[in-house]
Amino acid sequence: MQNISGIRPGKRMGFAWGPGDILVYETQNKASGPTGSGCAFIHVVRKDEDIYSPILRKLFNESHHIFVGLQTIKDDLPSKSKKPQFVSISRNYRSVIRACMEELQQAVSILLAIELIWNLCEVLFIDAAPAGSLLLHLLDWVRLHKSDVDEKAKGVLQSDSPAEHRDYWDVVLSYVLQGRLEDTRKMLMKQAMLQPAAKSMYKLMDSLLSKMPFYNPGGTQTLTEFDVKWRNWHEEVDRYLKDNSFASNQHLEVICKILLGDEDVLLEHKELLSTWYYFLITRLLYCHPTVKPTELHYYAQSSMMMFLDSGVPEPLDSILLAAFEFDIHQVIKDCSIALNNWWFVAHLTDLLDHCKLLQSHNLHFGSNLREFLLLEYASGLFTHHSLWQCAVDYFDHCPEFGRVYLELQIERVPLDTERKALKVLRICEERQMSEQVRSICKIMAMRAVRNNRLGSALSWSIRAKDAAFATLISERFLQDYCAKGTFSDLDLIDNLGSTMLLSDRLTFLGKYREFHKLYGEKCFSDAAKLLLSLMTAKIAPQSFWMTLLTDALPLLEQKEVSPHLNIGLK
Repeated sequence: MQNISGIRPGKRMGFAWGPGDILVYETQNKASGPTGSGCAFIHVVRKDEDIYSPILRKLFNESHHIFVGLQTIKDDLPSKSKKPQFVSISRNYRSVIRACMEELQQAVSILLAIELIWNLCEVLFIDAAPAGSLLLHLLDWVRLHKSDVDEKAKGVLQSDSPAEHRDYWDVVLSYVLQGRLEDTRKMLMKQAMLQPAAKSMYKLMDSLLSKMPFYNPGGTQTLTEFDVKWRNWHEEVDRYLKDNSFASNQHLEVICKILLGDEDVLLEHKELLSTWYYFLITRLLYCHPTVKPTELHYYAQSSMMMFLDSGVPEPLDSILLAAFEFDIHQVIKDCSIALNNWWFVAHLTDLLDHCKLLQSHNLHFGSNLREFLLLEYASGLFTHHSLWQCAVDYFDHCPEFGRVYLELQIERVPLDTERKALKVLRICEERQMSEQVRSICKIMAMRAVRNNRLGSALSWSIRAKDAAFATLISERFLQDYCAKGTFSDLDLIDNLGSTMLLSDRLTFLGKYREFHKLYGEKCFSDAAKLLLSLMTAKIAPQSFWMTLLTDALPLLEQKEVSPHLNIGLK
């Protein structure tokens, strides 16, 4: 949020919430009486800054389509068939985030944090992987968000002598910490070639790395069988460490200790781990590979305390810890505070709600948490000159207050052009928002009249079904005809059809134009009958009677018309 400067000393502040903005102003204490002349300072403080950023426009537009697709999934489908769809939708959201990250360098840090949180929520809440599979998902999560090792490895491998590169052992240890043991083995082979005397030691380490079991969710091995196999491997590594098989090689000994999950050794490599949650996943990999979702909170809390020591957790740390504790509402609450837009919490909450993972928390004004966040997000979009169109779909899927919010917000959309007005009008017509339809049409009709565009004004008044305004514009058409002797906007008047029945004056305008067409086509008898009916129907304005009589004069000269018209005029 922007800092507020300019509030004068001794003054109090008041504020008012608006759609996407906060208005802050100076107030005056009544008891103190008048304090002199001068106007109060008014400040507009924008909360949803990000909706004005072209950097995030793609994120908002693309995620809008995913959101609309999510709403089409039927509630009555079995949960087993819906879960893959929800996971797919979650991944679609993440792919949009990553696409933005790849294109937009300035927003990378916030987008990285958003995707980091979203990905963890997907693993824990949406995919909800059981013990065994859970660690595999968490490993993928860490590897995806800790990719700097690949860049460093590239530099090592492209050098003249990779095994002697200053970053060689950092890359090897990083691979081990991430559980990328095949990559570790390939790297160690380069070192083994430089040290023929230590060949047997490197061969032993290669054997231990190749034997480490990883759970295969699609295989025939049960989790219990995997656990037994893993413990046997763990004991074998421990034996080699205790009999000093690697004592003569400091680097291999460190690797051996990491494979045993030695917490002191792991913490000695904080620089490579970089975060407590990376430390957590490595710790689980080499100590508790069959961790259950219900046990995660204990390991997460202890890992954060051990890694940060006496350091203060950042907001991101608190959010991730709340996720590991399966406290969905705390994740949403903390994200709402830490992030400077509603996009993340609105879309994540909507997805979790569809997964039936949110207990309905009704807020004091009757809306639930999902709807509240969607309303806030959509209201912010409505303040933007182009994103307001996306907001309409969000309001449509808020059953309690969406309609009310849309009605209020649609009236605030500036009707800068006729094209934009037609867009707004179509939205209102599709939702049977008759009051807003009339209001838009009247605004546009008035604007057209002021610009002397009578055809456009008449078209808008007909669309609004505004009989009084249609009458007013019809009279302007007739006045113009009296002054110029011709009609403007003939295409519109010629194609009024049944809409001319909206008002008597509009009916007269349409029929009078029809009379002129018949006269021009030399259908004098029909023209005379129509003119006579206009005279006798008493729908012509008094100011136009003389014009009608003047129109009758040429017809009196026509033999086939004269008797009928004479009788009528009498």
